[in-house]
Amino acid sequence: MFSTDAATDAATDAGRVHRGFCRLRYRSIRNGCYHANFHCMKILLIEDHTPLQQQIQQMLDRQGYVCETASSLPEALEKSTVYDYDLLIVDLNLPGGSGLEVVRRMKQSKPQTAIMIISARDAVNDRIEGLDLGADDYISKPFDMAELMARIKSLLRRYRFDGRQSLQIGGIIIDTQKQEVTVAHNLLDLTKTEYKLLLFFASNPGRVLTREGMAEHVWGDHMDVADSFDFIYSHIKNLRKKLRQAGAEDPIKVVYGVGYKLEIP
Repeated sequence: MFSTDAATDAATDAGRVHRGFCRLRYRSIRNGCYHANFHCMKILLIEDHTPLQQQIQQMLDRQGYVCETASSLPEALEKSTVYDYDLLIVDLNLPGGSGLEVVRRMKQSKPQTAIMIISARDAVNDRIEGLDLGADDYISKPFDMAELMARIKSLLRRYRFDGRQSLQIGGIIIDTQKQEVTVAHNLLDLTKTEYKLLLFFASNPGRVLTREGMAEHVWGDHMDVADSFDFIYSHIKNLRKKLRQAGAEDPIKVVYGVGYKLEIP
């Protein structure tokens, strides 16, 4: 579904990332973050039980999500304040305090962020309080990973795409289930990175997106202090060229000195 140069595309970016990130605050370049799936969605997993945290993170990586982790309340509050996420998965019983504090602060400061609670099966009162604070869903331990994944996908579809499985931008159709982009019923040959960027644009129509913001969202927090984001320009240039060659009106416009934005034709 992606072009054959996708591996080279990812490897080249990985090299650029590696060379630019000696000053990272969160040093967590993870295998699998370049895998394109539905989503280029960014998740903060707040869970202190290391084996469960690793299991969930590996599942999310395989599914193509950018997944950051936090293991205590102070770390969770810091990351959720500094960075933007599409979804927070919050365990309620954390070192340093209750995950309910994360839910409370996020729904006050960033209400557009989806929140799923992980709780013990007998923690009924905590679950009720979390939902009252604005959490969108919960799942009780022990749970099946397939059920967790299904709930995550459903929640993100509801928040980002109004429940839809496909998006249309003029003559461009993005099928998020098949991970395909078509123009006039013709399948575009996109790399993984190009697909991720197009989906990110489609999720933010009319909004000016900086190169730093796009890199940080698509590749994770380790992108935010890179010395250069010129490779983002290269990917967007190639994406726009492929859209035009397919006969689509190019919806990606340059905002000089700032970044790019997607305009609906």
